[in-house]
Amino acid sequence: MKTVAPLPPGILEFSNQISPYLWNVIVAATAVVIGLIIKYIITRLLKHYTKKEEAYSLFRSIIIHVGTPLTSFIQLFLFGIALPYMRMNKEFRHPIAHILGILLTIAFATLLINGIRVLEDYVYNHYDLNKTDNLKERKIRTQLQFLRKLIVATIVFITICLILLSFESLRKIGTGLLTSVGIGGIIVGFAAQNSLGNLLAGFQIAFTQPMRIDDVLVVENEWGRVEDITLTYVVMRLWDQRRLILPISYFIQKPFQNWTRISADIVGAVYLYMDYSIPLTSLRTEFERLMAASPIWDGKVKALQMTDAKDNVVEIRLLISARNSSDAFDLRCYIRENMVTYIQQNYPDSLPKVRATFNTAANPAQAIPNINF
Repeated sequence: MKTVAPLPPGILEFSNQISPYLWNVIVAATAVVIGLIIKYIITRLLKHYTKKEEAYSLFRSIIIHVGTPLTSFIQLFLFGIALPYMRMNKEFRHPIAHILGILLTIAFATLLINGIRVLEDYVYNHYDLNKTDNLKERKIRTQLQFLRKLIVATIVFITICLILLSFESLRKIGTGLLTSVGIGGIIVGFAAQNSLGNLLAGFQIAFTQPMRIDDVLVVENEWGRVEDITLTYVVMRLWDQRRLILPISYFIQKPFQNWTRISADIVGAVYLYMDYSIPLTSLRTEFERLMAASPIWDGKVKALQMTDAKDNVVEIRLLISARNSSDAFDLRCYIRENMVTYIQQNYPDSLPKVRATFNTAANPAQAIPNINF
């Protein structure tokens, strides 16, 4: 049986002189007032740090994420301390204590979940994604995000179990279910095998990391970045702001392209199809000038080569490199636009063309054109 500290003699004598109803009101009001004072202090701090934009602060993160659930937990905790000192019959005390215990369990679970946000803020501050070479940051964030969701799901599951087990009738039902889980367990196992497969795939992805948060992938012929990895599915933000949602097991069972697996830098290609008369030396000079003038070229790869000679045109490939795939796309467009403009202005006769030759005959009506495409 729960024991409580005895009241001081003066307070005990005072409680015996007044009615139990009035004494209970005084005890409850005292607990509420203390809780409101603490809540006021935390709320003021919360408003102050919410409006204040500054660099990362651990105390600021604690106040923002833990402040609100902490006030609720403290108020319930103080009321739980005050409850044994109230004078009431057992049939009233037991239901109130039971409800209070459930609320405290929920408040404590909420406090733990928000406490994880504090840890997440700390890691995010030390591992910033806003870097060109952010391989280590993406690796750590992917693991942290998966573990956070797993821990939150575990806390919610344990909280629900504790609440259900606090009811005597449900406890007996649970004991009966545990003794007859044979066939039911097999049925549930078959029904949940896809979910369990996704969960295990999530573990594998979090720690072997064929992909990470903010990785650039090509999946199902779609280009995009990994926006979120949950316990069961992956969200990709495509180039046009659409979202592609795939089961997490997809990335274990099927091939996909990861453009940022080792590093974010990438090589791209621009193809031009010109007439045989195009002067490659002049094109190469202009290409090198454009590359040197571009702020998004990383200075690693630049090459202009004739890679094929077809019936009527030659294929010219321009290789470029950039710090990431987004810069590479912009750089390819920049080079393509400016090279075509340069050719239009300086060598318009070297643009792809269709040649036609006419065989001269005595009778002009019998002249047969010979067209070469």
